[in-house]
Amino acid sequence: MNPLLQKFPKPYAAAPFDQIKPEHFIPAIDQLITEADKDIEIIANQKENPSFENTIVALETNGERLGRAVEVLFNLNHAETSEELQKIAQDISPKLSAFSSKMLMNEALFERVKAIYEQHQSGTNEQLVAPTTTIEKNTVLSNYYDNFIRNGAELDGDKKQRFADIKSELATLTLKFGDNVLAETNAFHLHLSKESDLDGLPDFVREAAAFEAQQRELEGWVFTLHYPSFVPFMKYSEKRKFREKMFMAYSFRANQNNEQDNKDLIRKIVNLRLELAQIMGEKNYATYVLKKRMAERPERVNSFIESLHLASRSFAEEEYKEVQDFAKEQGSEESLERWDWAYWSERLRKVRYEISDEEVKPYFDLTKVTTAIFKLAESLYQIHFEKTDEIPVYHEDVKAYKVYDENDDFLALFYADFFPRKGKQGGAWMTEFKGQDNLDTENPRPHVSIVCNFTKPTSDKPSLLTFDEVNTFLHEFGHALHGMLSNVTYPSISGTSVYRDFVELPSQLMENWLTETEWLSQVAKHFETGEKMPDELVQKLIDARNFQAGYASERQLSFGFNDMAWHSIEEPFEGDIIAFERNAMSQTELFPEIIGACMSTAFSHIFAGGYAAGYYGYKWAEVLDADAFAVFKEKGIFNTEVADSFRRNILEKGGSEVPMELYIKFRGQEPGIEGLLERSGLIKKIKL
Repeated sequence: MNPLLQKFPKPYAAAPFDQIKPEHFIPAIDQLITEADKDIEIIANQKENPSFENTIVALETNGERLGRAVEVLFNLNHAETSEELQKIAQDISPKLSAFSSKMLMNEALFERVKAIYEQHQSGTNEQLVAPTTTIEKNTVLSNYYDNFIRNGAELDGDKKQRFADIKSELATLTLKFGDNVLAETNAFHLHLSKESDLDGLPDFVREAAAFEAQQRELEGWVFTLHYPSFVPFMKYSEKRKFREKMFMAYSFRANQNNEQDNKDLIRKIVNLRLELAQIMGEKNYATYVLKKRMAERPERVNSFIESLHLASRSFAEEEYKEVQDFAKEQGSEESLERWDWAYWSERLRKVRYEISDEEVKPYFDLTKVTTAIFKLAESLYQIHFEKTDEIPVYHEDVKAYKVYDENDDFLALFYADFFPRKGKQGGAWMTEFKGQDNLDTENPRPHVSIVCNFTKPTSDKPSLLTFDEVNTFLHEFGHALHGMLSNVTYPSISGTSVYRDFVELPSQLMENWLTETEWLSQVAKHFETGEKMPDELVQKLIDARNFQAGYASERQLSFGFNDMAWHSIEEPFEGDIIAFERNAMSQTELFPEIIGACMSTAFSHIFAGGYAAGYYGYKWAEVLDADAFAVFKEKGIFNTEVADSFRRNILEKGGSEVPMELYIKFRGQEPGIEGLLERSGLIKKIKL
């Protein structure tokens, strides 16, 4: 019996990970595609006149079982993959793309959607113009109509088929891109066997590396390219030759002219995206994408990131020179290279603020941080978490929680997957195994997951987080709240189903509490003694929040410039990937060039994720979150009225309304860039 073809077990309909095996995916998804395809034909060819209920609602509920099976497959392929799962995902991706394209190019179905939409526009459809009609209905209808149009419903035959072929090929290529990055990340490790090779590394870094070596049945210490190993090594190792080796391995991932090289994949992906956009009458892919974003057009994005660049550049240059001069004062005779930055920057930070990760980490026991973040959510939104062993999980590291609202009604399932492993991609993200909607009266609530790569516990210490890792936890938890608190009727607009440059608002807003004394002093408690972090250390962490803010801004903007360059090409690209990237990022560059290095080959956000022509969205959302948190600062960071307003107007609403309208309902006005610049210490006033 295939568990993916059965109803998931009551009472929560949680994915039965304890029963699902890789061999279940292909037969189940093949069957579910066939069933969903038949249902679409029934919807498209029914004899009843087109109505919102018999067409739009029918489409909203069609394929629910297919969607759940697909979510399980692709979430596992990111968090707990294997060669077998990767091959299955490669097999399934073009089938799903073909299914989607077939639906969106179904002429009879489009005619029904179009008829309902035109009735709405003309005011002749009572379902959509009656006083009781929700804004949600109008949004969902407009989204369906736009989605059909944007996916080629009105194209002629040859163009329509080519559009579908491109979508299918892109689904396969982008998946392969991510697989290659993971393979290259896993392929490298630095094995050190002499104690003297560890000079400068704090005990927590050594202990983690010894544990990694032990897991690999090696003597000594092993360092990898995964975040919890790579980042502290680069910050603390006094051995410049090893820092260079680690950095070069990281910077040349999927750029080594082997089977995992992504340079040719980049050419194929950007050219196919360009062709797709031009089939739709747009000059480039960015123009095509941004019509469904808050920014609306490339010119506005470019103006936005250029304005932030102008505000950040002089600060970044000063910070670079500070680190360079500091290194020389400390006896360094080499020029400041990229593999030196984290090391000398951390030493300068330690001197200036008298803090270090080694001093801070004992106060951030992951278990206690988790409890504190849950309590923050409880104080703001009156929700609470209950750990459960009843819910199956896909790996022993994963923890499952039941989430309840202020009335003790079930709100969501929450999965937390914190530690790196061979089958998990790098970075951190939030995802869903089931979205929220109120059409499913039996199981309307969502199943949300956050996946991170935090430092693992060792034999004698719990998982202790850096300050940055606590920030990452808060960020992903903000996304999770967006999913868990969703309260809309229709699944296509629930939770994080919002414009890409709006989706980071809830996540980045949560980061603000970390540099508030009132919360930080509650959270930071020593893992052995239980004593609160000394007030002096708390203040130092807060004082250091804008350390090298100009550099951090320029680095983030460099990725945005690179993304926009790749997706603003207007002719097929057959040139040098590395040279193109270097030119795109040149205005933000501070370091000497590393010949042959390329970040694009591992830039999964834009080539394997959903951030193509959208990476600027992180900075865009920073403007929103700085402006939004100003309300909390004014009225109290635990003010329940402000939190309730944010919940009702943002978190519960998903994509049910235009993002700026939702934001104005919360804030009362549109945001300005000045709040972000002031918070970051980049106080020059720039107007967009």
